[in-house]
Amino acid sequence: MTNMPPSGSNLRGAVDLSSLVNRAPAGTPPVATTGAPVTGAPVGGPAAPTGPVTVPSLVLDGTDANFGELLELSSRVPVIVGLWASWSEPSTALMTVLERLVTGLDGRFVLARVDIDANPQLAQAFQAQSVPTVAAVITGQPVQLFNGPLAEEQIVDVLGRVLELAAQQGVTGTAEAASVAADAEPAAVVDEPLPPHHLEAYAAIEAGDYATAQSEYRTALAQNPNDTMAVAGLAQVSLLARLQGRTIDQIRNGAASAPDDLHAQLLVADLDLSGGHIEDAFDRLLALFPAQPAPGRNTIRERILELFEVIGADDPRVAPTRSRLAALLY
Repeated sequence: MTNMPPSGSNLRGAVDLSSLVNRAPAGTPPVATTGAPVTGAPVGGPAAPTGPVTVPSLVLDGTDANFGELLELSSRVPVIVGLWASWSEPSTALMTVLERLVTGLDGRFVLARVDIDANPQLAQAFQAQSVPTVAAVITGQPVQLFNGPLAEEQIVDVLGRVLELAAQQGVTGTAEAASVAADAEPAAVVDEPLPPHHLEAYAAIEAGDYATAQSEYRTALAQNPNDTMAVAGLAQVSLLARLQGRTIDQIRNGAASAPDDLHAQLLVADLDLSGGHIEDAFDRLLALFPAQPAPGRNTIRERILELFEVIGADDPRVAPTRSRLAALLY
């Protein structure tokens, strides 16, 4: 991956994945991205008040005219930008692979296909000296990914790394195609106003102030212990707070150098889950469990239950993990 210099009025300062540790926006944790890429879809932070953002399709045509809208979208959902040309067979083949991968990730990405012949400004902005060229945009920041053909398993790794980066940057929403939303909700649905403490928590999350968001969710739970949204929100923002200010290398190296440090191992599990390695996170915690004294076991049990709230009780990985935990407890 190489740095992409800023170009055009809409692309506000390009970054490279490996340089994010030195270029994190204010209020978000710095991220180092050395080492092997990760795979899988990340667990998002607390959802935006309006739920998934509705888009015409998860695969859109990015143009010089509409790219400002895609930049705005990137504050909610990572946007993958695929620059291609009809005369380039490798680029058209890669676009087909990207479309299939993106549409299979449940709205975690939106793919913007950019025909460089029809959109010379975007081609110049993304330094597309050859096709295919693939980049991402997160919170309006372009991130150069790769040029030329790439094996599908390598593309999956790159997408996983982008999802991890997006989660660290606070971009944790999902997109939903308009046709899917229409099928799911044939009748108009009027959103009820969110409770005040939820609104305050969302505002704090947007500002990167996770401590305040945690406080707001705890206050909401004190007022209504059955507030399931507050339970989930508190679990999600607590994970983000634990990772804030730490780099991937710091977390992983700390755990590797201190295999008996429960806190260090718990932090790696948080990192794994935030980057989409959900099974790895639970496997790590369950493997730690038998050797721990009673206080350590209780800490692990509580962390696993909290992570269930992060990914959602209906996630298919919850039930088997719950069964394995019960077997260790009893």
